[in-house]
Amino acid sequence: MPANPSRAERLAEVIRAETSAIVQRDLKDPRIGFVSVTDVVVSPDLRRAKIYVSVLGDDDVKRRTMEGLIHATGHIRSELGGRLGIRFVPEILFRLDESIERGTRIVSILREVAEEQSRESPGSDRRDPQE
Repeated sequence: MPANPSRAERLAEVIRAETSAIVQRDLKDPRIGFVSVTDVVVSPDLRRAKIYVSVLGDDDVKRRTMEGLIHATGHIRSELGGRLGIRFVPEILFRLDESIERGTRIVSILREVAEEQSRESPGSDRRDPQE
C-alpha cells in the first residue's frame, strides 16, 4: 500500500536539506566540486529517493563530482539514517540536474537577441509608405 503523498513530500524535503548539509560539511572527497542539491523525489513506497544535484563547472568537473557522490552513497545513506530517525532509509540515487544551466543559457540567448534588436534602429530599413 503506497504511503501518503504528503509523507513522501515531507521526507523528500528533509532528505534534501540533510543531504545538502552532509555534502557541504562532511564529505572530504577532492573529486566533489561545488554541489547544490536542487530537488529530491521520493517514490510513493518510500523505498527510493532520487537526489538531483547541480554542479558548477565544466563537463569534467561534473563527471568527477558525480563519481565522488556515487562513491559516497553508502556513507550519505548511513548519515541520513542517523539524522532522520526512521526505520528504513530509502535507497538513494544521484542525478545531475542541468535545468539551472539550461535556464542560464536561455536567458543569455534572450539577452543577445534583445541586444541585437536594440542595436537596430527602429524603422531604419523601412520606407515611408507615403513616398
